[in-house]
Amino acid sequence: MKRTITMPSGNGKGEIKCDLVLDEELGDKCRLYAKVTIPAGSTLGYHEHHGEGESYFVLSGEAIYDDNGIKRKISIGDTTWTPSGSGHGVDNSAGAEDLVFMALIVKQ
Repeated sequence: MKRTITMPSGNGKGEIKCDLVLDEELGDKCRLYAKVTIPAGSTLGYHEHHGEGESYFVLSGEAIYDDNGIKRKISIGDTTWTPSGSGHGVDNSAGAEDLVFMALIVKQ
């Protein structure tokens, strides 16, 4: 992995760890390919995507995923997709362990 960044969770709670797998190699088709960790007790605030879509593939942990206002539990092996014009967020505030997933943002 090229580099690790820790960033605020948008309008969520806590900080998010992002291990960038590919960076400049993505060119103009993708914006992000990374392993993301949302610590237990933290949330990734709800946000929308415009001109791009994002997919998560859960590696470990479980949390509540907000898919355009529809909330459901996600856990190991689950995949999500948020197309351009839609939004999502992740709530791991009640989690007993970190939620870890691969995130891919592609331009649409």
